[in-house]
Amino acid sequence: MKIIEIWFDSDFIYGKDETGKEYKQSLLWYPRLKEASYEERNQYTFGMGGIHWRGLDEDISFESFEYDDAEPSAMQRFFLTHKEINVAEFARLMGLNPTLLRNYINGFKKPSKAREKEIMDFIHKLGKELIVA
Repeated sequence: MKIIEIWFDSDFIYGKDETGKEYKQSLLWYPRLKEASYEERNQYTFGMGGIHWRGLDEDISFESFEYDDAEPSAMQRFFLTHKEINVAEFARLMGLNPTLLRNYINGFKKPSKAREKEIMDFIHKLGKELIVA
């Protein structure tokens, strides 16, 4: 599959392949593109395996448009939108390996439903503690 056309809205990058099929990915996966201006987003080149933004030092593979997780889960969305959260410390408080949590956040590993619920429950627990404080 090769993407031949791209466009953006405020939350997604869209792509169309040579057959006319359309795809989308959340810009939360690509923070430099999310924060980029219209002009910066439109300064890209197509390569053999993907799209490159030299000025942003960003690359997106054509293959990634076919991934199942075009939209981050609620757990991933929390960490991707709250960069102020220290993931290593959060994992330590929860009793979870920090590298494993980072892999869950970035989509390199997929947590079980039970593990994702456990993480979300811990986020809510901390939120309630902060409200009381």
